[in-house]
Amino acid sequence: MDSKRKSFVIEWQSMRNSEELVKSFRERGRKVTPQRERIFQILQGNNSHPTAESVHAELIRDMPTVSLKTVYQTLHELVDMGEISPLDLGTGSSRFDPNQSAHHHLVCTRCHLVKDLYLDVNEVQVSKEQLQGFEVGVAEITFRGLCGDCRAEVQEK
Repeated sequence: MDSKRKSFVIEWQSMRNSEELVKSFRERGRKVTPQRERIFQILQGNNSHPTAESVHAELIRDMPTVSLKTVYQTLHELVDMGEISPLDLGTGSSRFDPNQSAHHHLVCTRCHLVKDLYLDVNEVQVSKEQLQGFEVGVAEITFRGLCGDCRAEVQEK
């Protein structure tokens, strides 16, 4: 291994657990309902980068009368609190990421599967001319291609 290379540790930094989120919501004067608590549970450790619709689909298995609006409101409140991140990866739907560690993404252009990718990009330098007056805060890299399943299906044809 090159002596200049640093080891990069993969670490999942998830949003807080359900009990902590309930407490945080209450401290901020936000309403805590059984529906919201179930949404917290659905998101906990969820690495599928779910859409609001997929969270809703799972939620209505247990609570069939919950509206999609409730899911969106709860997700956006979690974004405002810094517990999850909104993702627009060009898959047609906004996604939400409970993984709050520094990471990037792999996106399948066929089935829209999204996977976390851990890369050390601290060494990337952008010249002032290329920045064109922008001050960069966070860099996000998205790699697009075919996942293993889609690649296998395409090769079968």
